[in-house]
Amino acid sequence: MISFLEGTIEFKGAKFVIVKTDGGVGYKVFLSEETMHKIPEKNEKIKLWTHLQVREDALELYGFLNFAELDLFQTLNSISGIGPKSALGVLNIAPVDTIKKAIAAGDTSYLTRVSGIGKKTAEKIVLELRDKMAGKGIGVEAPELKEEADALEALISLGYSQREAREALQALPREIASAEKRVKEALKKLGRRK
Repeated sequence: MISFLEGTIEFKGAKFVIVKTDGGVGYKVFLSEETMHKIPEKNEKIKLWTHLQVREDALELYGFLNFAELDLFQTLNSISGIGPKSALGVLNIAPVDTIKKAIAAGDTSYLTRVSGIGKKTAEKIVLELRDKMAGKGIGVEAPELKEEADALEALISLGYSQREAREALQALPREIASAEKRVKEALKKLGRRK
């Protein structure tokens, strides 16, 4: 099993990178959209935690910048009917802690935003992982999740990408609790970027 890779980014594709290790071997590593935006440029050093997906016709590496993302990916990927591409899609929708809180709270709305995950599959994920997430001491505040989801939807409906909206909301202090106030503050931050 390949647990992590450390090397230089040789090539950046739309959904993957090729990491050249010191031994001169280049590994194709699939990444989430979020990770693709965070990694350094070509010819720069990188370390990725990895998961090797073994199929009949292929070996595929999936990479993550931190172990928490890898852990959630592997947990999701272990559920029957959830493949690596769907698991990566889930990691694109929100930060790891938010996804875990949503699952622990039984909130399927986050999961149904992923292409290929419908209501039944989202309910299956929650059913299988809810106790695991709650067992890991993840605090569940369903109203907080709803406010965050409402704020995210509002920003997306105003024309911001999911990534832009999520980054703006993550930068806000937790004391700003209501969706309306979070949207107003996020718009101020987004307006400064333009």
